[in-house]
Amino acid sequence: MHSMSINKRRSDRLMLTVPLTVHGKDAGGLLFQDTARTSVLNRHGARIQIARRLASGDVVRVVNMLNRQAADFRIVGPVAPFTEAGGEFGVECLDRRANIWGIQFPPLAEGESAESKALLECRKCHTVALIPLSLVEVEVLETSGILMNVCEHCKVRTQYGYAEKQISMGTPGDAAIVAEVQAEVDAVAASERRRHRRVALQLPVRIRDYQGGVEFTKSENISKGGFCFTSNKDYQVGEGLLVVCPYHEAGQSIEVRGRIVRRREVPGSARKIYGVSYDTQTR
Repeated sequence: MHSMSINKRRSDRLMLTVPLTVHGKDAGGLLFQDTARTSVLNRHGARIQIARRLASGDVVRVVNMLNRQAADFRIVGPVAPFTEAGGEFGVECLDRRANIWGIQFPPLAEGESAESKALLECRKCHTVALIPLSLVEVEVLETSGILMNVCEHCKVRTQYGYAEKQISMGTPGDAAIVAEVQAEVDAVAASERRRHRRVALQLPVRIRDYQGGVEFTKSENISKGGFCFTSNKDYQVGEGLLVVCPYHEAGQSIEVRGRIVRRREVPGSARKIYGVSYDTQTR
């Protein structure tokens, strides 16, 4: 699924900087008018860099400052973690007939669809659905791991991620849950078909998500392929993160990409135990 969607996305994307003005409401509900710029264009959308945090699903007015053409765009979601310098978001034009870029993209080949499809799961009700995705949505899903979509069962916009096999789970003690979660992290990360040695080691950890949230916690178990940690925050299976383990406030922190591959509830508590697998291409 991933390689096909990546090839599809690249067939219709153009790396080009276009200065923009963006009007709308930010994630806090405040009206704004900010400058921005594109980093990548495609047939009906773009990746834009802006110094303001935007909320997935919101609609903004985008003006191309080169030709003064404007259209309404939907914020699909973040494609890079939000930092002090701002963020990068995938946006999609609501009017498929509009072309504010002033660029004529090649027509689709005969039988070629403008949309991909993915088997995704609602993280609220766990309904699995085959959902058509635009090129921008594919990119957001593959970077942040989470996509907002209207769930027909929940009747509201919810978080969606790649469908995970649902396994009935009992209620063992915390230590057993941690061991089971770490075993799955090792299985996901063991690309060399060998078992990672894991140890019960508590190290300071910094976790940064693609919405700009930062959490300082500690590991419960670690291995070469990843680690487990507990948190009251609501991370989703498949969600991409940037992690530092171990984290030293006064020292140099090496941040690497990881992904939530397992999530277990702690019985009788609001805490969850998460398994993070390092992305092998960044290790």
